[in-house]
Amino acid sequence: MVSTAKTILVTGGSRGIGRAVSILAGQRGWSVGVNYAGNEKAAQETVQAVHKAGGRAIAIKGDVAIEADVIAMFDATEKAFGKLDGLVNNAGVVAPTADLADMPLERLKRLFDTNILGSVLCAREAARRLSTRRGGKGGGIVNLSSVAARLGSPNLFVDYATSKGAIDTLTLGLSKELGPEGIRVNAVRPGIIETDIHASAGEPDRAERLGKTAPLGRAGTAEEVAEAIIWLLDDASSYVNGALLDVAGGR
Repeated sequence: MVSTAKTILVTGGSRGIGRAVSILAGQRGWSVGVNYAGNEKAAQETVQAVHKAGGRAIAIKGDVAIEADVIAMFDATEKAFGKLDGLVNNAGVVAPTADLADMPLERLKRLFDTNILGSVLCAREAARRLSTRRGGKGGGIVNLSSVAARLGSPNLFVDYATSKGAIDTLTLGLSKELGPEGIRVNAVRPGIIETDIHASAGEPDRAERLGKTAPLGRAGTAEEVAEAIIWLLDDASSYVNGALLDVAGGR
């Protein structure tokens, strides 16, 4: 099957997995809306990397937990590149490791607002724009879950694992709801991946340390996760819908 150039929006696209997805999309000649929350320098560097790879990109500031920001980032992507073909629902946060009994309300609200509400708002906006029933041309949504959804992350971040369990449910439900409207919805569940999210959790050496416990004997890379995400958005995966794809080295 010959793939066509696509226009996608990547939330949290300036760093880590989002950045790797944006650059790989650029290598395919795709156009990318690179959403970021606050680090404009990193976002602009990602945009330049997409251009260098052969694609087109713009940086779009916005908080996925704010409805007006979500609508604006979709508007900006379509204004720059035309109708959307896909969403990478990637933006997410994690907090320092702790037992649930020690987690303050502020931490829980921030994490759930970004990881759950933000993902649902972005998926809703993508559904409105991609649905063939609503005038769209169909397309794909790839949600970023985590193997934490099935491992639970006890004594580490049960709140994060809980939020990713919600993403799995969102994926399964939406794949059935939107499949008849030309939209495939899938999720990728990374394992221990070498990104700066571990530093955010207070354990910058976590990927190297825990990666050795995976059956493949190492941590994964953001680029390896990006390959799975782009495949799920690509025409090559045209009969894949409702999948929860683990990219976790066998964990």
